[in-house]
Amino acid sequence: MMPKTKEQRLTVNKTYKLFIGGKFPRTESGRYYELRGRREVLLANASRASRKDLRNAVVAARKAFPGWAGATAFLRGQVLYRIAELLEGRAPQFEEELRAQGAPPAAAKKEVAAAVELFVHYAGWSDKYQALFSSVNPVGSPHFNFSMPEPTGVVAAIVPGRTGLLGLSSALAPILVGGNAGVLLASREKPLCAITLAEVLNSSDIPGGVVNILTGFRDELLPHLSGHMDINALLLCSDQQSEQKLAQEAAAENVKRVALHPDEPLKESPYHILDFQEIKTTWHPVGV
Repeated sequence: MMPKTKEQRLTVNKTYKLFIGGKFPRTESGRYYELRGRREVLLANASRASRKDLRNAVVAARKAFPGWAGATAFLRGQVLYRIAELLEGRAPQFEEELRAQGAPPAAAKKEVAAAVELFVHYAGWSDKYQALFSSVNPVGSPHFNFSMPEPTGVVAAIVPGRTGLLGLSSALAPILVGGNAGVLLASREKPLCAITLAEVLNSSDIPGGVVNILTGFRDELLPHLSGHMDINALLLCSDQQSEQKLAQEAAAENVKRVALHPDEPLKESPYHILDFQEIKTTWHPVGV
């Protein structure tokens, strides 16, 4: 009798789509790139977003921005906490994806835990950063003069390329908790967790269009992200001076704010929320 052998079957490789307007469309260009792991094993096909995909993402973000900016601080904090809950519930999947992309098991576990804690951290700041950055200003007239932060608008982010989950989360959370809508370009080398995080966002209470995630090549999309006239601010995580210079020059066309950071996850800080806030000053006459 012949010994039984383990049943052989084809591996079904996932095609990771984009996340735009609360949906998962295919790239309009039909382009994909292969993501390979150890020993050049094919892990998945990732969408290579085009300029039109970017434009669609900005349109979705602009449409969703007023509702999200008008939400209460308490609600935004609750939504970020819900994201942390869902992310923790799918921790094994994120850890598996990080390991497939080259992270050691201990490092993968640590990165997922750090991402969960980061969303909890910013959820706690949701109703506090306004008090921290607001002020009553002394003026030489019979008026009260108040300054307070309010969301900038549509914020684009080119996230750190060296981490698959933590870098993306560290860029996204301060943008979200500040009431902005975001368009994020995920790591080209480690994109798997980006779309899996999009699936988490889609299952949370965040309105469609508030977060839009693209995968693709930063050298192709950076000029369009920097120069787009309906993007109000840009976060660029890069160590390349040529990329920083390109972003700043293109952003000058519509006086877009550019925040430059190294190609590594952002440290937890309320000042990253302030990076994408405008300070509004209000005058009120003092009653006689």
